[in-house]
Amino acid sequence: MATFVLVHGAGGGAISWQYLAPLLTQRGHRVYAPSLTGLGDRAHLGGPEVNLSTHIQDIVAIMEHLDLSEVVLAGHSYGGMVVTGVADRVPGRIAHLVYLDALLPADGQSVMDMDGSEQLKALTVEDGWLVVFPEMPPGMPLLPSRGQPIGTLQEKVQLTLPLEKREFTRTYVKAAGNPPTPRHERTGNFWRAAEQVRFNPAWRYFEVPANHSLHREMPQLVAAILLSLLDA
Repeated sequence: MATFVLVHGAGGGAISWQYLAPLLTQRGHRVYAPSLTGLGDRAHLGGPEVNLSTHIQDIVAIMEHLDLSEVVLAGHSYGGMVVTGVADRVPGRIAHLVYLDALLPADGQSVMDMDGSEQLKALTVEDGWLVVFPEMPPGMPLLPSRGQPIGTLQEKVQLTLPLEKREFTRTYVKAAGNPPTPRHERTGNFWRAAEQVRFNPAWRYFEVPANHSLHREMPQLVAAILLSLLDA
């Protein structure tokens, strides 16, 4: 039996994993997929004090409190910021680190330092701390949270060692689009992360014919990739 810890993206929550998590538990594995502080069913805990360190501690606390080991730690989208910090804090508890079309920050980098930060800065900020997301266009999944504490986007990741120096395996799963994204349009943070690791022998790399919410669009394929790591 393996242990999976799944970290959702910005504006998400535990419900983000409603299609993927059962595919793992049905195989007899343990799955922890909490809502981060201030998001999803924990939106009522949001406030100006919530930052990236809060979300990193959310996951570290679960792993330490339950004494989890040999964890498959996976983050989607913004969740890449969180799992990067967790991997630096408790590397000995992690067997496999997985980025699901996720941000892959360098040491000292925040979400606001990445491409798209101008769009984030242009969003409405309520009460000085809640970045309010625009309404999703028709056909896009609704976010369980209406916004994100701004500190989670402003705080920089701090790494004591490069990820490649750690003993856990590293995997990046890129949502390649459906239909596939043309080569000349493969820009932005997620494609940049993919290009950074796809030919790096310290990483495993997969492409999935889905859009950004790959774990919701193609949960069976994503589950198969995650399960394949158990034999790595």
